[in-house]
Amino acid sequence: VVHLASIVTPGRGSSRAFEYDVDVNGTRNVLQACVAAGVQHIVVSSSGAAYGYWADNPDWIVETDALRGNEVFAYSHHKRLVEVMLAEYRQTHPELAQTVLRIGTILGERVDNQITALFEKPRLLAIQGSDSPFVFIWDEDVTGAILRALDGVAPGCYNLAGDGALSIHEIARRLGKRTRVLPAGLLRTALAVGSKLGLTRYGPEQLDFLRYRPVLLNKALKEKLGYVP
Repeated sequence: VVHLASIVTPGRGSSRAFEYDVDVNGTRNVLQACVAAGVQHIVVSSSGAAYGYWADNPDWIVETDALRGNEVFAYSHHKRLVEVMLAEYRQTHPELAQTVLRIGTILGERVDNQITALFEKPRLLAIQGSDSPFVFIWDEDVTGAILRALDGVAPGCYNLAGDGALSIHEIARRLGKRTRVLPAGLLRTALAVGSKLGLTRYGPEQLDFLRYRPVLLNKALKEKLGYVP
């Protein structure tokens, strides 16, 4: 079984309760159904967001680092709750093997998410004093890693990201664009106003989502799962 369902970019009419229902309760339903049906292996798409967006994140995050998804950011918080649930199932239902893919920012020809939206702006937004880089994974590599995981050769938890990381300034240079550097306090105020007016998909509570990125090391993906993006 491959479980991918979650709400990455909520629609305008979405609510936290609805997102919890899809992200957390939906996963619970899938796990219960797997156990009831005697399924032997499940592949779950988690996210680097499960680690959380914190100033004290390690420079490179590995799979044994703490999962601290931020409660103020629904997607991050729900991914952490799902991972807690998965860990409980590994203890109570060891007959259901798990491969959990903690996916970085996905890029692809038809991909539209909160990060790709930033890169489409004429000038890329940078936060003063924040050098936290981004890690990316091609959408076709996500598919490739899932297919590899389905072989069932090495169940476990894996960061799914490409090699290396890029700062917002490096990304801007590669896109032939400039950056707009703003102090964190000013940006928080601008996000508060913009979200109330419907001008941005970000709110002030997501400032840390922009300035403290979880930077995923993919060593286990390559060496244990045997998938090289």
